[in-house]
Amino acid sequence: MDKKDRKKIEILRVLKEEGKLLTSAQIVEILHSAGVSYSERAVRMYLQSMDQEGLTRSQGRKGRTITPAGLRELQENDGARGLSFLSAKIDRMTYRMSFDLPTCSGEVIVNMSILPVRDLLECLDDICRVFQHGYAMGEMVSLLRPGENWQGTVIPPGHVGFCTVCSVTFNGVLLKHGIPMLSRFSGLLELENSKPSRFTEIINYNATTVDPLAIFIRAGMTNYRDALRTGNGLIGAAFRELPDESRPRVEGIIERMEKIGLGGFLKFGLPNQSILGIPVSEGYVGAIVVGGLNPIAVLVEAGKPVFRSWAISGLMDYHKLFRYTELPARLREM
Repeated sequence: MDKKDRKKIEILRVLKEEGKLLTSAQIVEILHSAGVSYSERAVRMYLQSMDQEGLTRSQGRKGRTITPAGLRELQENDGARGLSFLSAKIDRMTYRMSFDLPTCSGEVIVNMSILPVRDLLECLDDICRVFQHGYAMGEMVSLLRPGENWQGTVIPPGHVGFCTVCSVTFNGVLLKHGIPMLSRFSGLLELENSKPSRFTEIINYNATTVDPLAIFIRAGMTNYRDALRTGNGLIGAAFRELPDESRPRVEGIIERMEKIGLGGFLKFGLPNQSILGIPVSEGYVGAIVVGGLNPIAVLVEAGKPVFRSWAISGLMDYHKLFRYTELPARLREM
């Protein structure tokens, strides 16, 4: 991919992730926040070219949106960006997240899966049990109705967009408090008697362009049925590192997040000590965070088709989320 094509892909990615009309000035600002420097004039030229190619659609001074052709172009080229793509996306979304813990307002990072409504209803009991057992990221979810547009994708008839909170939300909240969080990998966490035992499979974020948990879930490698029924199974989890001096503050922040339905820490280590056999960098403390896509694994294990699923899908206002206990009533309204 040449330099010109790479710039087009970066612009298309911004339009997709924002999911709304953007002007060239807004695109430049977002790219700059991600460490990519383009002039506004250059962005305007690329946008005009992409309009002609059918990759973007202009709506005058209001800005531009990505088209279905643009989404296909982005999907085809994402794999060619290099092996650091997912780790770079985590950092970018962490920076962009606006959620403010003291006021309980702003946007959090969510995952989104498109599912047949009937399948979600059939598996609803087990999905709710995933949340009850603390095997999901917090307690908050959201639903997108058929016909709603999310990041350029329209929810088809008979389906629902099921949104869960992404564990990268922790990174964003801690960054707002001046605490950097290093995301190292995701994997399959073995549970014994309902407690974390060891990671059986891991994929480093800086060595993949695809979310590791999505890979494991699609491959049918999780075992939530046994985890829910016997306490022994395999669930999705992520490994993080934080500065060791931040541990007392982080514990307080975790407690506050749990109270508003954004909990998800499974295990918190001690400074400079390994956690579940995973060595920790000098001057850091390890933490194991539950995977945000975990509720979707229940459907895959039950043989239900998942139309599409996106990890770290985008940003959603916290007030559009609701407790998972409301899912039955909300689904009946659809």
